[in-house]
This record gives sequence, C-alpha cells and structure tokens, in this order.
Amino acid sequence: MKTWKHLLRRAVGLCLTVLLAVPVLAAEPLSAEQRQEDLDFLYEKVLVGSHPNAFANTPESEFLRVKAEIEGRLETESDTEFLLDLMRLTALVKDSHTSVAIGGAAELRAYPFSMVRRGESWYLSAVAPEDEELLCQEVTLLAGKPVKEVIEAYGTLFATDNPVHLRRSFRQACNVADIYEYLELVEAGEPLAVTLKNGKTLRLEPMGMEDMNGLEIQRISDRIKGQPETAAADAYYLAKPLTEDVYYIQYNTCREAEDLPMADFAAQVAKDLADGNYSRVFLDLRNNGGGSDGVIWPLLEVLRMEMDGGCELVGLIGEATFSSALINAVEIQEMGGVLAGEAAGGSVCHFGAVQGFSLPNSKVRGQLSSKYLDLNTLLDAAAGRGVVALEPDVLVYQTLKDTLDGKDTLAEWCISAPDQQLVPANYPDAPLTRGRFLGQLYAAAGSPEVKLEELPFADSFGIEWYLPAVAWAKAEGIAKGGAEGTFSAARPLTWREAAVFLGRTAEALDLKPDPAATRVGPVPAALAQGGSQEAVTWAWNLGLLPGDADFTGGLTRAQGEKLAEALNALIA
Repeated sequence: MKTWKHLLRRAVGLCLTVLLAVPVLAAEPLSAEQRQEDLDFLYEKVLVGSHPNAFANTPESEFLRVKAEIEGRLETESDTEFLLDLMRLTALVKDSHTSVAIGGAAELRAYPFSMVRRGESWYLSAVAPEDEELLCQEVTLLAGKPVKEVIEAYGTLFATDNPVHLRRSFRQACNVADIYEYLELVEAGEPLAVTLKNGKTLRLEPMGMEDMNGLEIQRISDRIKGQPETAAADAYYLAKPLTEDVYYIQYNTCREAEDLPMADFAAQVAKDLADGNYSRVFLDLRNNGGGSDGVIWPLLEVLRMEMDGGCELVGLIGEATFSSALINAVEIQEMGGVLAGEAAGGSVCHFGAVQGFSLPNSKVRGQLSSKYLDLNTLLDAAAGRGVVALEPDVLVYQTLKDTLDGKDTLAEWCISAPDQQLVPANYPDAPLTRGRFLGQLYAAAGSPEVKLEELPFADSFGIEWYLPAVAWAKAEGIAKGGAEGTFSAARPLTWREAAVFLGRTAEALDLKPDPAATRVGPVPAALAQGGSQEAVTWAWNLGLLPGDADFTGGLTRAQGEKLAEALNALIA
C-alpha cells in the first residue's frame, strides 16, 4: 500500500485449504537453539526493529513476559505449537497488517466443518457427508462456549486492530484443531462439540490433511441457485448497467490490469455514464483486500463529475474490504457518497504499507507494517474516527436465504431504496474540520454558483464534497491559505479560526448587524490574540458566536451547524 493520493470469490468451503496454501515450516524438526534464534529474530529484528511502533497497543513488559514463557518450552513443544507461539507473540502488536502466516504446518489438523456468518449469526457452511442434513443450520456453541467467546479467544493468536478483522480471521481458521487445543478450548485429541440452534450437537474428531482431503465434503455452495449479476468476477475491475437507473462498478483489487489501464477503464465508464441516464452509481469494494489506493484515482475523478451532475454515488463495503480498499471507501465518503453494506475488516486509521519477512530456520513467513496511516489528518470523512472498523452509513446484511437463492441482498436493497434512506451518517460529535466548516458556511450563504477551473489550493485533491465551498471561500477572501498555497482542509478547526471565517463571510456578504443580537463589550481573551482581529471582532459583535462557549478547544460538527444557522438567520 502506498501513501495517500499516491499513498492513499468468497470462500464457503473448508477454510483449511486456504490456510495451507503457502509452505512455511522447515522439513526437519527444529532444535531448541534454532527455535530460540527464530524467536529472537522475530522479536528483535522484525517487531521491535522494523515495526513503526510495536508497543503502541501493548506494553513491552507484556511482550517480554510472553517471550519468556515461550522460551521455557522450546525443547518440548512441537513445531506446530511453536508456530502458534510465534503467532501469539506477534498478535500483541494488535495490527491487522502485521502477522505470522499459519499455513503450511505439516502436522496441522482440522475438524471436518466450516462456518459462514450472515447477519449476527453463524451457520454451518461445510460438513462431512454423514452430516449433510445439518448444512446451513445455525451454530450457537463451540466447545460449549458461545461463538463470540471463541472468537475473542482467537484474538490471542490472530493479529488484529478491530473485531471485524478478527471475526474474518476466525472464520478462515474456525476448524483448525491445533488452535482449539493450544487455546485450551478442547483437550488434546478430543472431539470438538459443535452445538446447533436446533438442539443437535456434532462431535467432530480432529483429522490430518490426508484424511481431510479424502472426504467428499458437503458445501453450502452446492445448494446455491445461480449467481447474482454482482457476483465476484475474475477481473481487477468491471462496469455494467444493473437497471436503467443504476450503473455498477466492481473494483476487486487495488491494482492496474495490464490489459486495461485504469485511465482507459475510467474513460469507458465516463462514456457509459454520458450515454445513459443513471441516477445512481454503485462502486463495489466488497471483494477488495487492497493493493495501492492511488490506482482508482482516474475513476474517482469521473465519478466526481457525475456527482456534480446530480448522480448519487453509493460505495458497497463488507468485511473483506481492507487496506487500500478501505482508504478508497473513506474517499467515497469524502466525495459525499454513501457507504452501504457491512462493517469493513479494515480500520479507518491503521498501520500499513506491508513488507514481507521470513524466519531463518523454520522459514515461517509473515508480513509487517512499515508506517502508520493517520487518515483523520488527511480526510474530513475520517476526522475523529481513529483505529476503528469502518462502519457503513447504511447497514444492510446479506441474508442466508438470499445467498441460497443466488441474490445480492445489499445490491437489491440499494436499487430500491428511496433517496432519504441513502444518506451519509451524521457523526455530530466528530471534530469539525476547516473544510467542512466552509461547506456549512457555503450552504448557509445559499451555495452561490462557483466555476472550478482549477483547484483552489495546492493541497486540494479535487474530489471533496466541500470543494466548491473552499473555492468560493478563497474567491471571496474568506479562506486565504498558508504561505505555500495550502489550506489543510482536514485539520480540526479552532474557535478562533471559526470566528475569522464567520467575520470574513459576514463582510463578503455585506451583512448588517441585528440590533437585538449586536454585542457590546470586549471579545473573549481566547479569541483576542492573533491576526485577523477585525474579522473576529466583527463576528463577535454580530452575535454569530455563542457567548458561553469554551473558546480554548476545538469544535464539533454539531457546533459548526449551529454557527452556520446563526449566519443564515442573519442573512434572512
């Protein structure tokens, strides 16, 4: 994943086949000395030596405690147990982009089942032939514990920075017997109890890979009746009409196809949109696990123009939306588009820019973050959200029934949803940014027509929903920017800056004071220091600022709306 702007088939069979795709363990058993060397390398060279901040979420003392515990059993544990130990140590970083691969352990065993999540419930998605009648039944307990508790236990092994990503990691490894035994959820060699909502309990014996591969597994995919038009395609990206009103774009990886450069694809989309009469565009990121976030830029510019013409942009996201695709999803919100679907597996702010590593003796492979991506300093849409899973503006779960019927619950809902249901989430308590406040003032001023012949500031991206407001504010002398021609639109607004913008807006609109609201008296001390004092005083005297606010901190979006309402009232 690169820095922002240039920075910035779902499996339903047995998950173990995915986990075993990459061989990692050495062919011969490791000696205690070799394990110690690998453990030291992982801790000293990889986690402490190369990660941007390995102790951001867990104190170093806890790393050292776990490392010492591992060192105490290096001579007696199996290679598989050592691999799980390495995962446990790495998981303390709590970074979804930093992990040790579980795949390739020669002695890894599994139970013959897998699960899929629909809504807030878990269902059997693959079973042994003798349990075929239980396929699609809801699972309530694993090893006698609620599924949620088992997922939490998996969090000690799988590196993650949010519960959605952990849930996805659990689904991919929910049948690995060695994990249940390592976490002491099941005694070594004992069966796993899988309790169903219908009252039945499966008792599954652990199996080796050779035996597992010999089973004729029954899968939920065998019961699916066809595929929706929006099913994941074997393509980096594609586009087509869904209805006369809805145009659909599927973006499956943040990479450029060799046979279709993104600029050419964007031009094709632009032609389709010009030839049609679409009121909505769906940009589907549900199958996109990342790459380079800047690849999509030509397409976003096309969609920005379409939005300026009145078209709605709806981003479709889900738990597989991750890394660079997560950044692209936040960019959709920055454009004023709506995100619909389920929470993404990626966090808004996160460690990223992944690099690979391999341990010297075991050949265990993994990946490591090389930088921290603080999106709430880059995008107004991310302001105040931090390291949390990206939530959709509109929550729509895929249902099990629709899955079996070959329907896309989310796409069908979005096609039929009225405009008032597809609106961005409000986040009234989020920090108010400079760009958003200008957008609020612009709306209060009646959204005057603006000709955008060039970007207003050097750090404007060109897709922001509030870009016309920033251009208007610059033309009217309300926003003047910094010495290098930048504006820092995503930076949180101070009360003093709010006062300056309000005063300059009042001056640009030639507003006269309302005698009933005009103040007499000095400007509060927190607003009285710095430049542009005339604008601050004018805003204060006009009564555009509250008299009882704490002017030493920042503002929330809700407070910005109130200031814009005061301006609108004065205009009226």
